[in-house]
Amino acid sequence: MQLHITHDTRYDYAAQVELAQHIACLRPLHGPTQTLVWHQLSILPQPVQVQDALDVFGNTRSFFAFQAPHQSLLISATSLVNTRSPLQAHSDVVWTQVSEQLSYRTGQPYEPASAFVFDSPLVRAHADLRAYAAISFTPGRPLLEASGELMDRIHEDFSYESHSTQVDTPLLQAFAQRRGVCQDFAHIMIACLRSLGLAARYVSGYLLTQPPPGQPRLIGSDASHAWVSVYLPDVSADQRWCDFDPTNNRWGVGSPGEDYVTLGVGRDFSDVSPLRGVIHGGSQHSLSVAVTVQPFEEAQPGLFATV
Repeated sequence: MQLHITHDTRYDYAAQVELAQHIACLRPLHGPTQTLVWHQLSILPQPVQVQDALDVFGNTRSFFAFQAPHQSLLISATSLVNTRSPLQAHSDVVWTQVSEQLSYRTGQPYEPASAFVFDSPLVRAHADLRAYAAISFTPGRPLLEASGELMDRIHEDFSYESHSTQVDTPLLQAFAQRRGVCQDFAHIMIACLRSLGLAARYVSGYLLTQPPPGQPRLIGSDASHAWVSVYLPDVSADQRWCDFDPTNNRWGVGSPGEDYVTLGVGRDFSDVSPLRGVIHGGSQHSLSVAVTVQPFEEAQPGLFATV
């Protein structure tokens, strides 16, 4: 599948911004089930500096700065991505074996996946989350099977409700109220897994949605999506992260499906926020975000930079 993605973000400030520095994480990754064909990041007004760099998780971060007053800011990311079906998973490792392997012991070889076992700014282990996970993670059960059941239970037990939480809503609050959005469900599943000593990472990306029968696709009406990746140590290197989407109850190695696009991976949302920055001036601001994910044949042709 070939997917065309536009992600437009606009800030309008009540007063002029004098100086500003921003970081964007809007370039899709290469991976076992997707290839980035081309990508372009457009910024208005024109910044004095733009620089790309890889972070510790392999995501591309674009740093840009302004030294002239401005009262609005438009960031437009356009990408074309070839996606493939998820890889086949052949993992029978028991979850307790993985937890033991990832636990800290003096002198043991470094395991990069261990970075996703510990608490992170927005995801912290908790006894209530461990108890919830333990229902699925019984002794002797394979990690892949138990993770799938945990995903099923979150999908059934929690209600998706837009605006029921905010970006900064504490994880335990979303867990207690049993409702939220994809970011909450991903954080909850990650916290459950880490409470058992397992490696789980946050995945930011996009999902192709279908308009109602007989109706055209609405431009700008989509949104970013989030799901979870679980570490499987007993398979080949390109299959060691299996993706689970508790919002839609779908899973697969490399991605939950060919209609998904992975934008970035991290410990939680704070590692892969699409945009963040520091400004001097500006006072209050309004924010609007428009995302469109569509098959390439539906997209209007334009001029784009090659990768």
